Amino acid sequence: MPKVKIVYCSITGNDEEIADVLDEKFQELGCEVDVSEMGQTDTSDFLDNDICVIATYTYEDGIVPEEALDFYEDLQEEDLSGKIYGVCGSGDHYYDDYCRAIYEFGKVFDKIGAVSGANPVEVELAPEEEDINNLDNFAEELFTKFQNQ
Repeated sequence: MPKVKIVYCSITGNDEEIADVLDEKFQELGCEVDVSEMGQTDTSDFLDNDICVIATYTYEDGIVPEEALDFYEDLQEEDLSGKIYGVCGSGDHYYDDYCRAIYEFGKVFDKIGAVSGANPVEVELAPEEEDINNLDNFAEELFTKFQNQ
């Protein structure tokens, strides 16, 4: 049974909702899932899991949210070679740097040896039905990538 760690950073509740959607889908797929808020999580928690997921929003000027900065910096010191990862999160098209923090976390995962298991999922504000379908597909792709490695 694959172990999945989902870490989210949420200010409005949108990314917590994204994490909940993923939690439900991974459990349907038969995974053991642990979900936690980024500020309450140590990056080493990813070491004991097969699939690592980050759901985050993007702060002003396209940067990683302030409450996620320590986690973001600490993650760069881990070695997640061979772990499957996925990044997703919410954004608002009002801002120029829509969902950019998602890709910043993806770059870190690539740098520390993790393997992308699915394309990033961008959600405009709160997840709607189409977003939930996209998140379900995202979870299935990550699960399949793990099974096929």
